[in-house]
Amino acid sequence: MKKQLVELQKWLNENQVDVAFINDPANIAYFTGYESDPHERILSLLVFPKANPFLFTPALEIADAQNSEWEFNVFGYLDNENPWTIIAEQIKQTTDACNNWAVEKEFLTLARFEALQTEFSTTDFTYDLTPVIQRQKLIKTPEEIATMIEAGKWADFAFDIGFKAIQEGVSEQAIVAEIEYQLKKKGIMQMSFDTLVLAGDNAASPHGNPSQRKIQKNELVLFDLGVVYNGYTSDATRTVAYGEASKESQKIYAVVLEAHEAALQAVKPGVTAGELDKIARDIITAAGYGPYFNHRLGHGLGSSVHEFPSIMEGNSLVIEEGMCFSIEPGVYVPGVAGVRIEDCLYVTKDGCEVFTHTPKTYTVIN
Repeated sequence: MKKQLVELQKWLNENQVDVAFINDPANIAYFTGYESDPHERILSLLVFPKANPFLFTPALEIADAQNSEWEFNVFGYLDNENPWTIIAEQIKQTTDACNNWAVEKEFLTLARFEALQTEFSTTDFTYDLTPVIQRQKLIKTPEEIATMIEAGKWADFAFDIGFKAIQEGVSEQAIVAEIEYQLKKKGIMQMSFDTLVLAGDNAASPHGNPSQRKIQKNELVLFDLGVVYNGYTSDATRTVAYGEASKESQKIYAVVLEAHEAALQAVKPGVTAGELDKIARDIITAAGYGPYFNHRLGHGLGSSVHEFPSIMEGNSLVIEEGMCFSIEPGVYVPGVAGVRIEDCLYVTKDGCEVFTHTPKTYTVIN
């Protein structure tokens, strides 16, 4: 049994919880090694303190789950069947104790919760699995870090493709298409999230959408991207100049780079997440751009691209060796430019190492 499952069973025993119901596909992959996007169908993992766990999948995925690294039973349902009745039957065949359940409160929908309540009307569903799983996933193993290092190398490859694709008159969407096409040719079939290529004033929206807007000379171009490699993600952002960007844009870039480097230098065990955010935010605020840095400094990542913890103001979480998260300050001035510089990293015993190595010095592409 995977170490992660053993730890979860231990928690169930210690807290006298009878059943853990997990239906976030990313968490299921973390505990089972089986990766799937079930869309609207039901995919779940049921874990018990003493009995063996089982996977529940749509019928069309049963064979795939059985052929994965998952070593226990797999049950499923046809589209015309009631999945909740089948899940209930399998649980009752597995254990006599169904009084106390733990569920992912940040993921389980109200409709699915009500369906479980229908089958288990006297059950207590008050235990929240979300923080338990977050804590389990917080410290990465050396194997997980090695996989994320590889994911970072592919992000660097993607930046190289994207920078070479910049030409006057080429659209943001065309550059996105070129990046993802070249990655697929290399066997990288999944991005961590929708790739962002945003030029000029379009980049002043931190989560803007690439469009048919054409790249123009003398403006900044922001790239935010990452890949999924063997079940683990990368995430990085670079902003480059196409030609000679305005003095204001260059000033913004210099401020963001200073904030980014200062926060990176401060990462080590013992510092808090809130302290890291403050280091970067104070630099940006002192330069007069405080109102234009309108998001947290960073987020955790691993098998999901956005994981616990949030590196943000007020978070007293103490950084520990083995944590993985992003440092991504940004300044977004409407009508002028948007600049974000992001690396994801893993914490070492006395500092940190980043997963991506594309240069961050102000870069001009002609």
